[in-house]
Amino acid sequence: MDKIPFMKLSGAGNDFVIINNLNQIVDSTDTEFMNFVIKVCQRRMSVGADGVLLVEKAEDVDFRMRYFNADGGEVETCGNGARCIAKFSYLNGIVSEKMQFLTNAGIYEAEVVGDNVKVRMSDPEDIRINVPLKLADGVHNVGFANSGVPHVVFFVDDLEATDVFDLGQQTRYHEDFKPAGTNANFIRIHSQELLEIRTYERGVENETLACGTGSIASAIVSASIGKVKSPVSVKTASGVILKIHFDLVNEEAKNVYLEGDARVIFAGELTSTAWIY
Repeated sequence: MDKIPFMKLSGAGNDFVIINNLNQIVDSTDTEFMNFVIKVCQRRMSVGADGVLLVEKAEDVDFRMRYFNADGGEVETCGNGARCIAKFSYLNGIVSEKMQFLTNAGIYEAEVVGDNVKVRMSDPEDIRINVPLKLADGVHNVGFANSGVPHVVFFVDDLEATDVFDLGQQTRYHEDFKPAGTNANFIRIHSQELLEIRTYERGVENETLACGTGSIASAIVSASIGKVKSPVSVKTASGVILKIHFDLVNEEAKNVYLEGDARVIFAGELTSTAWIY
């Protein structure tokens, strides 16, 4: 196909190319699809984004969300992407304000509330605290949670001075998290209601301006050691604040919601030169 309609949306600074693929206008099973994603996500050469989202058909729910990172690989889910695909589907008449959709991490519920979207995410698993992690500069005492995708959580005093890229890359490829790897979050807790975060994202292979699942994991790990309580406001690197709602019962997190913006940046058509160069 020479032209592919799309929208670009941003959630807290995490940006996505979103395509209505209900009629399979792109073939995600094609061996060249990974290259398509890589090319389209390349900044300055094409649209540029942290990833590509596809709206596809699914039984018993409104649609299926598929998420491909900028490296072309498909991953389980994306919290900011979930909000953006919900807003996209609402704006394009696919769903009403309230919806259910399937992800590779389970079924999500979402509601468009004004400019924001509130998504009920899957319950985090494998919550761990006080995990020793040996890196080049020594042993770090970290937390861990799988909030749809794996996340390590570092507690730091000076967030601005933290070398997110170096420490994040070491953590992402660490022996303890092979073969899939992990994301790495660096947080500073301001109060029981507010924390600040920077995130190194697996698949993007760099720091991003925000990460929804990373914000969830960081809030849950922090709550598990009594440092915060629901709802937690999370100030992302973009400056946009995400709100995490949850119940913490018997060291397990339930009824987890991610609330925040989902902004349309632009809409248009991808021409073949967006992915052939």
